[in-house]
Amino acid sequence: MLPTTLPEPDLHLPERGEPVLRWGVVGAGWIAGFFVAAVQAHTAQKVVAVAARVSARAESFARAHGIPTAHAAVDALFDDPGIDVVYIAAPQSEHLSLGLRAIAAGKHVLIEKPLATNAADAQRLVDAARAAGVFLMEAMWTRYLPQTLVIRRLIDDGILGEVRSVISDHGQPLADDPNHRLLEAGTGGGALLDLGIYPIQLDSMVLGEPASITAVGSLTATGVDASSTIVLGHGSEQSTLMTSLLTRTPTVASICGTDARIDIDGPFHIPTGFALRSLDLFERPVVWSDTTGVSLMDGLAWEATALAGYVGEGRGESPLHTHAETVSILTTIDEARRQLGAR
Repeated sequence: MLPTTLPEPDLHLPERGEPVLRWGVVGAGWIAGFFVAAVQAHTAQKVVAVAARVSARAESFARAHGIPTAHAAVDALFDDPGIDVVYIAAPQSEHLSLGLRAIAAGKHVLIEKPLATNAADAQRLVDAARAAGVFLMEAMWTRYLPQTLVIRRLIDDGILGEVRSVISDHGQPLADDPNHRLLEAGTGGGALLDLGIYPIQLDSMVLGEPASITAVGSLTATGVDASSTIVLGHGSEQSTLMTSLLTRTPTVASICGTDARIDIDGPFHIPTGFALRSLDLFERPVVWSDTTGVSLMDGLAWEATALAGYVGEGRGESPLHTHAETVSILTTIDEARRQLGAR
C-alpha cells in the first residue's frame, strides 16, 4: 500500500535565517541572467557586482539587472572586499582557472555545472577550497529543488523498498546550431558534460558510485559526444541513462524499487512533480506537485539559499552534493567519453 500523504520538502527559505551574502557574478550570459533574476525575485541574497571578459557586457548586464557594480576585470571582482561569494557562470573550459582564482582571493564559490571539464580538475578545485577554508559547491540546482528533497525522504524512509535502478534521459537538439559552444571541444563541449550530467547525478544520488560503466553513442563532426546510452552497473542491477544533442527526448526519470516506483515528470531536472506508484498495476498513484510557486528557471534560487545556509553553518561543502560525489560523477563522465572516443 502506498502512503496516503507525502512528506513536505525541508526547504531553505529566507525566513529560516540564512545569512544574507553579498554575491559577485562572473559571466554575463543567459544562465547568469536566469540565476540573478531568480535570486532577486525569491531570496534575500544580494547580488552586488558582476564581471565578464568584455567589460561592456558586464556594464549592460548590471544595468539590466539593477546590480550596483560592474567591474572592468574579473580579478577586480575577486579582489572586491564587499563580496562574500562568487558565482561563476563562464564557459566550462574556464571553470578551473576562475575557480582557483576566486578561491585564492578567499571567496566562497558556486560554479556552474559541471564543476570542471574532468574529474582531475574538479579535484584540484576541491583541494584548493579545503586548503583555503572556503565553501565550494557545484551549481547542481536539481539537488535543491522541492521534488528532489521529497524524493530523498521517500527513499530514506524505505517507501520504495530496495532501489534497483534508475531510467532517465535528457535530449535537446542543440546541434542544429553549428556555432553552439557545446559543439566545440575547447569550450568543454559534448552532450554528457552539459545534459548527461543530470541523469548521471540522479543515479549517483540514488545508487551511489557505479561498479561498471558501459557507453555507446555517436560523435559530432567536431569530435564531441553527440548522443549516448550509458549503462551503469550497481552490483547485479543496472541503470540506463540516455543523452542527446540531436533530438528532444521526454527528459523524464524513473527510480525503480522493489516495493514502489517514482516517475518524475519532464523535464525532471527543473521544478516539476512526480508520481509514486506501487507494484499493483491497478492501484492509483500518489501524485506530488510543487506548490511553492517557484517555477522553471526561477528554481535556481533554491541553490543560492542552500549555499547561504551551509555557509552560515560553517560547512565547506554541500551535504546534498558532496565534493567526493561531484568528483565521482565527473569520473563516470570521463570514462563514458573515453569509451565513445570523444575529444
